Amino acid sequence: MNTGGDGRTPARPRLPRLAVTWLGHSTTVLELEGSRLITDPVLRNRVAHLRRTVAPVGPVGEVDGILVSHAHRDHLDIPSLRRLSGRARVVVPAGLGRLVRRSGHREILEVRPGDTVEVDAVRIVVTAALHDAGRGLRKRGPSPVGFLIGDEIRTFFVGDTDVHAALGELRGKVGVALLPIGGWGPRVPAGHLDPMRAALALQLLGPHTCIPIHWGTFRPIYRRAPYESDATAAARFAALAASLTPDVKVRILRPGARLTFA
Repeated sequence: MNTGGDGRTPARPRLPRLAVTWLGHSTTVLELEGSRLITDPVLRNRVAHLRRTVAPVGPVGEVDGILVSHAHRDHLDIPSLRRLSGRARVVVPAGLGRLVRRSGHREILEVRPGDTVEVDAVRIVVTAALHDAGRGLRKRGPSPVGFLIGDEIRTFFVGDTDVHAALGELRGKVGVALLPIGGWGPRVPAGHLDPMRAALALQLLGPHTCIPIHWGTFRPIYRRAPYESDATAAARFAALAASLTPDVKVRILRPGARLTFA
């Protein structure tokens, strides 16, 4: 064993570290490289016609950055943004800056696929997403994006997407994938990932770990029980992933649960 000049064993090098807390749907808190980021923050119990069916979100605390993938109301919720620190840098698809300023945030970065930005010294590469862009009655809008976050344990997050070839370009670059696998309705339409399409996306990405998101959180106010397609999404995805990508660890969290990597 090598020792230092004074005979003591040298300190072990610091290990890369990442902590992921899933708050439900596409909202996660990422602690990495000394910073705290939050994705697609939807912190209320009711958004449009959707009702939260799991425990309410507690205080989030200070965040250094807010990453918004697209403009749909279950991903971009202005009242939820108002609950978060005004000092946080908000990263949004190009064209959403004006809308997001209604939340009181002023440090806003508008991005497009291929851009690289820094949020509190965390490097973020913006990726493409295949998903409808409209909001409300508008059918067109700023193009949705995904994010490849950090350098120590690179984390891929996308709020909504379908399977597309560009995901394969990220292979070898992703350590942890936060991958949508469901929704809140009786079926998952094109432009989204259901368990099967999510498993195919996982094949393209090839991370070492996947945390399924975008399931088991909301249902329409007129439903007394969740749709079976949503309630069973995680189990179906885990089974498909085990068959198609046995080398990828699938870690199913419940809203509020935290997973640490070292």
